[in-house]
Amino acid sequence: MKFVFERKINYYETDRMGVVHHSNYIRYMEEARCSWLENIEIPFSLLEENNITIPVLGVNCTYKYHVTFEDIIVIRLYVKEYSGVRMTIGYEITDKKTGKIVIIGETKHCFTDKNLKPINLKKYNPEFSNKFQVLLEE
Repeated sequence: MKFVFERKINYYETDRMGVVHHSNYIRYMEEARCSWLENIEIPFSLLEENNITIPVLGVNCTYKYHVTFEDIIVIRLYVKEYSGVRMTIGYEITDKKTGKIVIIGETKHCFTDKNLKPINLKKYNPEFSNKFQVLLEE
């Protein structure tokens, strides 16, 4: 199942050429990921209450097209890989008006306790783990 998040581009996010600066797309992916976690009822606040963090291990983006001020982007997010210890989330960002693909990306994560010690979510919190597993299978 893909989660869909929409966002309007702000003026301050553009560069001298009038296009979104490439570094902002990583923020957009994080905004979508936070919204997605809320949508699946595992917001960051609940993770933290359960002494769980999901640090980013890596980010990969392929830039295909650009967007500018006031454009609306659509971010489709989905679980690409999930092992209980690590998770990869895929992103497809498109321009809502044109439908053109702007970016294809992914973020790689691991699960840790509050001391940043790696954990296996399948053992540490089976309820949360099952939600990620179901999303991977969809």
